[in-house]
Amino acid sequence: MAMFGFPHWQLKSTSTESGVVAPDERLPFAQTAVMGVQHAVAMFGATVLMPILMGLDPNLSILMSGIGTLLFFFITGGRVPSYLGSSAAFVGVVIAATGFNGQGINPNISIALGGIIACGLVYTVIGLVVMKIGTRWIERLMPPVVTGAVVMAIGLNLAPIAVKNVSASAFDSWMA
Repeated sequence: MAMFGFPHWQLKSTSTESGVVAPDERLPFAQTAVMGVQHAVAMFGATVLMPILMGLDPNLSILMSGIGTLLFFFITGGRVPSYLGSSAAFVGVVIAATGFNGQGINPNISIALGGIIACGLVYTVIGLVVMKIGTRWIERLMPPVVTGAVVMAIGLNLAPIAVKNVSASAFDSWMA
């Protein structure tokens, strides 16, 4: 039975030794708590680091991330367990557009926020188009080789920033 349109998850069966959790199953409380802590630790790094790299407020990022995740959860009826956090895709563009030097709050924050709002509107339009006509056109436009290369390029561009931020000296940075 679904309550308010949300699925009713059943406790994972212990009769099977499989580590796979079916879409309609849930883990016992202790395992759920451990997985929740692991998930919070994994999401916290990007949710705090990305705004700092762009000179934005991490507190606002956490708040909006929570609101976005709850909104997504209600829109999908609780069937897609996903956390909506900060994206590294905007870091390079925000730094380039605002000339941010990495110290304190970004003085040209209005440029960054205007661009982020514009991207949000474009994402909304694309989402409505996808809901209307499906995903086949996206798979033809951006095959896995393209999306994989983009994700790799983002990671490779951000790696030197991470090394610089965790290094105490130039020598430590060079050694990393």
